[in-house]
Parts: sequence; structure tokens; C-alpha cells
Amino acid sequence: MSSHASISPQEAADRLAIRELIDAYAHCADRRDAEGQMALFTDDTRFLVYMDATAAEPTQELHGRAALAPVFDNLNSYRATTHFNGQSTVSLAGDRATGESYCLAHHVSFGEDDERTIMIASIRYLDEFVKQGGEWYFAERRLMVDWTETRPCAP
Repeated sequence: MSSHASISPQEAADRLAIRELIDAYAHCADRRDAEGQMALFTDDTRFLVYMDATAAEPTQELHGRAALAPVFDNLNSYRATTHFNGQSTVSLAGDRATGESYCLAHHVSFGEDDERTIMIASIRYLDEFVKQGGEWYFAERRLMVDWTETRPCAP
């Protein structure tokens, strides 16, 4: 196990605020709060989706907070979702930071004849954060899908 050097109260507060930002993103997604989710990003944000994390180019690239609305609205196509955040790393550099966080995203839907399915996605987020007006925001978020599994799901 590695030892950690002591950190300042400000660094501890910044790390906690960034983790709360990551968790707020998942919470808003699962509550279908697209406005709340969009508010977590800078006005000039970049959001890149890699449906195959090994691909050189993103499947989708969005610029600006307003462009995020259709992506977040797409979650309404599912009956329910649960985004479970796992480990994360953050490197701070003043009012900027970078990080990587893991998420298992569960998406429940109903198909023909009300057949219920669940799609589970293993996601890594590669993030750039910025602190503006004392608050942390996503300046860039890369959503990297490592794998997915879809199967029948009994209630």
C-alpha cells in the first residue's frame, strides 16, 4: 500500500468537490435531470463519446453546454438507469485538474411484448475540470465505453 503525503485543507476540499461533481453527474442522469446535469459543465465544454474505447476517433463530439441536451435527454428512452461510480483519480494544478473515474451504468428497457432487458456498460470518464467562481465544473468529458452486455432481466 502506498503512503500519502499530507495535503492542505484546500486540496482536500477541492478533491471532495470534484468527487461530488462526478457523483452529481450520475445522480442527475438517473433522476433524468438534464438541466442539472448540463449545469455541471462550462459554457464552452467539450463532450466526447467513444462507444469503443480503443477507437482513435470519438463516435460523437459535442461543443458547448447547450449541445449536451439531446445526449442527456436520450436517457429517457430507458425505463430506469443506475450509474454506479467506482474508483477515481484526480491530479490538481491550481484551478484546473484532470481525472479518470470508473462507472458501471445499468440501463433497463422494455422491448416487444414488454420483454425487459438490461444493458450494462463499463465506462471510464477521462475528465478535465476547471474551477470558476469557487466551483468546479467539467471543462471536457470523454466517455469511454470499455464493454457492454445486454441480457434479459426479470423484474
